[in-house]
Order: sequence, then C-alpha cells, then structure tokens
Amino acid sequence: MLKISILGLGEGRSTMSAVLQSTKLELVKICDTNEALCKQRVKEFDFPYYTTNYEDLLNDTTIDIIAIYTPDHLHAEHVKQALMHGKHVVCTKPFIDDLSQAKELLQLSKQSGKKVFIGQSSRFSEPMKRQRNDFEEGLIGDLITIEAHYHADHRWFLTKEWSLLQSFKWLYGGLSHPVDFIRWYLPDIEEVMGYGMISDNGEVAGLKNEDVMHFVFKATDGRIARVSGVYSSPTQPTKRDSTLSCILRGTLGANQADYHELRYSVTSKDGEEKIIHWGDDKLKYYYRFEGQTHHAGEYQNYLEYFVDSIEQGFTACPNMEEGIGTVALLQAMDRSLETGMPVKIADVKSEFGI
Repeated sequence: MLKISILGLGEGRSTMSAVLQSTKLELVKICDTNEALCKQRVKEFDFPYYTTNYEDLLNDTTIDIIAIYTPDHLHAEHVKQALMHGKHVVCTKPFIDDLSQAKELLQLSKQSGKKVFIGQSSRFSEPMKRQRNDFEEGLIGDLITIEAHYHADHRWFLTKEWSLLQSFKWLYGGLSHPVDFIRWYLPDIEEVMGYGMISDNGEVAGLKNEDVMHFVFKATDGRIARVSGVYSSPTQPTKRDSTLSCILRGTLGANQADYHELRYSVTSKDGEEKIIHWGDDKLKYYYRFEGQTHHAGEYQNYLEYFVDSIEQGFTACPNMEEGIGTVALLQAMDRSLETGMPVKIADVKSEFGI
C-alpha cells in the first residue's frame, strides 16, 4: 500500500475522502497554510495528522505520493519541490498557469524518475469511463467528430469577490473540463478559433472576463470538434439536457456521456439504442458530500489508477506532457478570444520551447 499526503484542503477535501476509503492508499498527513481549515478537516474526517508547513511533507521519507490541490499559480513550485524530494505527484488541473516553467518541470520529472499525474477528474466519472470503453471497443466505429459543453447556472459564483477579479477566467476554471474531452479523443489539435462575451448577468455583477464562449478546433488530420461554455444563466431541466456532456459521432454509431446526471446513451454499430442511468448507489459513491460540489468518487478512481501505474509500470494519463499540452491549448483559446482570429497551438508552444 502506497503512502500519500495532501497539500491544499479546499479541493483536497474530496481527496481525503477518496484516500480514506481506498484499499490501495494510506493517508499519512494533510497540509494547508490555513490552520483553521486543517482543524476543520481533522474534525470532519476524524484524522488527526496535519501540518501547516509543506516542508514537513517533503522531508518525510515514508511518503510516496504528494497530492497537490493549491491555487493554480502555486502548482509549478509545489510540483517542482515534490519531484526534487523524490515524490510521485498528483496535481489538480490546470497543471500550471505559466508555460515558461514547463520545460524545467519536464526535465526534472525525467531526472527524478517519478511520475506526475494530472487530476482531470471528469474522465473518471462512470458515464465518461463507459463512453471511452465503448469507443475503444469499436462500438461506434471510427471517430468523425466530438462535441462537448459545460453549461452551468453558476450565478452564485458572482457573489464571491474573487470571481470578479481580472485574474478569474471561466475559460480555465470551467471550460477546461470539456476541452479535456476533446484532447482525450483528438490529442493533436492544430488550430483553434473562438468567440466569447460577458453575459448581461455577468455585466451587472461586474465580471471581467467571458462567461459565454464557443470554440471550434481543427486536428492535424483534418477532423474538427467544438466546445461551448455558458456559466451565468439558467439551464434546462436535467431530464432534457446535461450540465457537462461529451458527444462522439462515429462512422457506425454515436454516444453521449452526461457527467453530473450519471447518464450514458449510445446508438451502436448494430443500430441498437441504449440509455443507462446509474442509480442512487453510484450517486452516493461519486458525490459523498452535499449536492455535487465535491466529486470524491472520481478522485478515488483516478488515485487508484495512478497507484496501479506506479506498481505496474505503465503511464497514467493525463501525464505531465498532456497536462502541459492542455494548458497550451487553453492559452491558444484565450488568444483567439482576444484577437478574434484562429490561433495555432504550435505557435504558443514554440514561444516557450516546448
């Protein structure tokens, strides 16, 4: 059983639940600079071992993995320190917010021989897992195109002061989920073009960046895909639509995975139509806290997958290279919003020597 510690106890709350219920991991210690939050987690999970000093995790030779759930701008330094101290790393998405640090981290990962896994949790939800498995088994034939969206009524975010800062962008905080689905099936995106706007609701609240966005992607092999995100408006009933969805259209069939609703539908190559809706037991597994704000089940799925990769010697994806590629794509999307022009991902990468 591998030993793990958690840095950052906001989102790391789900990781605590995941690890404590896993038979493949042992939680050694939790860490956050906010001691009150540490004590809150200690009480919530009846787990007494905490520290407010990251050095305590780095210097503990019994720890195999450090799971990092700190603010985006701290990821690069925290990952770097973990690798330098001989730890495997799980880091929440987006991996880094500054591509100028990518080359150094890639080199350090190779030198250390330690694995880095990006916690792109959406891939590890039941509908998305089933969709991927059916695709790999050829149930819908060869892929023609992908459509993905994340449409959520997040008007409650607009009451938080940090959501109105210039630094906050739904492009990274929300749209990165459906964008990851695109990269999962079309990893070689060559060019992206998009438009965005601030909605009337966002304008009234004082939002500084787009909360409505639509993008089209072109892969090197000519296939195209699209993504959309809308974050400050009401949504349709979940029986009619999904908050976060991925649709694959193939040569012989099509399928759709609906994330929050734990729903999957497919028209197979044989023409069979099927809809699967997982019940309460699965809902309780994935969403162990109030509502759907924390997704502990997905975290347990990906943490155990990462453990398997360490013990069995395969690459757990998304790895560091893929995480960096996703950040480069998101930055290209950001530039397209700014310029109103298509942007090539290679141009972004070349600026940073990656």
